[in-house]
Amino acid sequence: MTSTPRQNGTADAPIEVSSFPTVVGINFGNSYASIAVLTKEGSADCIANEDGERQIACAISFHGEETYIGNQAKHQLVKNSQNTITGFRNLLGKKFSEIPSDKLSVSAPVIQHPEIPDEPAYKVQVLQAAPSPLPTSATTTPAPSHAPTPRSEPIPATRFLTPSEVTSIFLKSLIQSAEDYLGKKVQGAVITVPDWFSDVQKSALQKAAADADIVILQLLEEAGAVAVTTTTGAQADALPHDRTQLIVDLGSSGLELALLSIREGLAYSLATISDHTVGGDFIDDRLIKFFAKDFTKKTKMPLTVAPATDAQDKRAEAKLRLAVEHTKRTLSASPGAATCSVESLKDGLDYTGTINRLRFDMEMRPIYSQVYTKVKEIVASAGIDLYDVDEIVYVGGSASLPGLDATLAEGFAESVVTPFTSGTVVGGGVGDPTTILARGCALQAKILVTLPDSTEEEREVKKAFTNGTEWAKAKATSKSIGLIFPEDGAEEGGLGGQWVPVLSRETALPARRTVQFDVDLGEGAGDKKVAFEVWEVKEGVKIEKSKPPPLELDDGEEEDEDEEEEEIETKEKTVDKDNLLTSLALVAKGCKSVNGRRKTRLEVQLLLSETGALEISAWEVGQSGKGEKVTASVSA
Repeated sequence: MTSTPRQNGTADAPIEVSSFPTVVGINFGNSYASIAVLTKEGSADCIANEDGERQIACAISFHGEETYIGNQAKHQLVKNSQNTITGFRNLLGKKFSEIPSDKLSVSAPVIQHPEIPDEPAYKVQVLQAAPSPLPTSATTTPAPSHAPTPRSEPIPATRFLTPSEVTSIFLKSLIQSAEDYLGKKVQGAVITVPDWFSDVQKSALQKAAADADIVILQLLEEAGAVAVTTTTGAQADALPHDRTQLIVDLGSSGLELALLSIREGLAYSLATISDHTVGGDFIDDRLIKFFAKDFTKKTKMPLTVAPATDAQDKRAEAKLRLAVEHTKRTLSASPGAATCSVESLKDGLDYTGTINRLRFDMEMRPIYSQVYTKVKEIVASAGIDLYDVDEIVYVGGSASLPGLDATLAEGFAESVVTPFTSGTVVGGGVGDPTTILARGCALQAKILVTLPDSTEEEREVKKAFTNGTEWAKAKATSKSIGLIFPEDGAEEGGLGGQWVPVLSRETALPARRTVQFDVDLGEGAGDKKVAFEVWEVKEGVKIEKSKPPPLELDDGEEEDEDEEEEEIETKEKTVDKDNLLTSLALVAKGCKSVNGRRKTRLEVQLLLSETGALEISAWEVGQSGKGEKVTASVSA
């Protein structure tokens, strides 16, 4: 008998955006943030703020009476760094005594709050608005000459801002940008948080949002935001429906890796790793050193950076750090060379340097290798092989570099799908690393506001999206479950028949899967008996090494015997029987004839509870409907 499996599935119906409250998604990073709104078609797009920025720098600067937010504030790091605040997200919920000393002077000085014990605060100098003059009119008596005249100029003052207060100011500006774009008030938002954020830090973020009058629908972990984006809408043709997804989040302050199993649109976390010894700032440091060395070579002017000690060198480093952002974006979008231009870099000397893709990748090779080492570590911790990963998703501007993708691709199967192979790494596509988190939050917000809550059961479903819910502690299968149709003359040691996978390993429980397939009943009239076995199987990767074929030498050319040929390594996925669960048999009447052979269609359903109780049902599907149903129950 032969069978052809087919997985059941239905497409989501479009939802009218105007039918629910106005919501947005916010990716709140430590260095950059972005805002996504829902389109009329129900998809999500990142929007620009009033300065035209889709990637908004997480920076606030105070200059006199003015307050700058975003990229305008980041440019203040050159001449007004003592009043410019950056990197405040990671300080949320932290005590002053918990902050490492090297994190206290990144921008504006971080000190112990003068009034709140063990509370960090940024100390900035501002100008308070001038007091209003005394009211005067024709009927009032002029002020006596001995009364002091009110000052008409702003008054210098010192402000102490906690990370929570800074976050409130920044989030409020993001919501204001969204409201200006939409033309109406935002009624809810989903905001990203790193996987390593503690409950205290999440509570601090919620408080900061509440102080900014923002209704938080959910604090969504970054891996969850990626899963929402990559399981919604059109998928790459080469991407399997059930797949293993690797998320590489190379942010400015660290590397975060997550390994997810995507099963029927549900994501289950297999492993996560955070490493703060590598990140986008380390790429910037190496690039800044490269250009500083080139500047010294061209001008004979010494320049020490990363870290700089001299005041002039510190200012030059700040200028270079702003300039290399443009250089990195050019390198990620174009295969040609990129420039770095800085006016009056040091002692009035201008600088313009170039770097091509090859040289850049050579400089960043240690960072790429460190990321690859961590990738191998997380995959090994999940008990799988690199060859088992079906999809790689990149997050963050630093992850948009083709050299990083080329380095990681060396260890994966050729069929692995990345934003580079599918062509969606830039331009707001599905895999755009700079917008993927914000778009995932907006889509999650759409899900949350469309959930009904009229009954107790519906309210329980809504509670599943809150932090600390029991649904976040779901179990998953450790082995794949499927059907084996025994065949005469099957090779000994193999599966012994035709394998029909039904329930993949690492599927969140409880789960239900239904498959339909055609069965060949052979020739002859009358009812036929169809039987199959239900097995748990072990999946692995078989590695074989072989010597490459001998080179074809030209006449008179001798082979170099001293040169040792490297062996070629090939990998192949394997499936082996592990545990027989049960077997089922049913009588099939046959519903069609093809070339003299009778065919029928079977439908098999597996129900696996979170306790491991498995119920298998099978029946024949004909033109007149479903045939007789047979069932079996077993503990998987």
